[in-house]
Amino acid sequence: QVQLVESGGGLVQAGGSLRLSCAASGRTFSDYTMGWFRQAPGKEREFVAAISGSGWRGDITYYADSVKGRFTISRDNAKNTVSLQMNSLKPEDTANYYCAADRKNSASRRYSTYDSWGQGTQVTVSS
Repeated sequence: QVQLVESGGGLVQAGGSLRLSCAASGRTFSDYTMGWFRQAPGKEREFVAAISGSGWRGDITYYADSVKGRFTISRDNAKNTVSLQMNSLKPEDTANYYCAADRKNSASRRYSTYDSWGQGTQVTVSS
């Protein structure tokens, strides 16, 4: 189990930007695939973005179609953090955002491949 703590959520107006951060434990953080998921009230938890760990040929990133071109996932292995830069935010982006780690480094969109989860951080986008 990897300990994960999200931060950076808050209230922002439509069209604005927000940057989420996730701090992770473990000396092998660089080996983990890291992902972001979100869940809105009455909705299923959905995939947002993921970035591969070491062992792949170059960085592999995945994005949900709904956020492509607006969100960017990145990581800083020296600081054991992964970030999600969110631009051009829409009210539809309102949700609780969760950081997740996959120690098997599958570089996957599927939530079932992730073995550790943070407690979530709320993002609210007003019209």
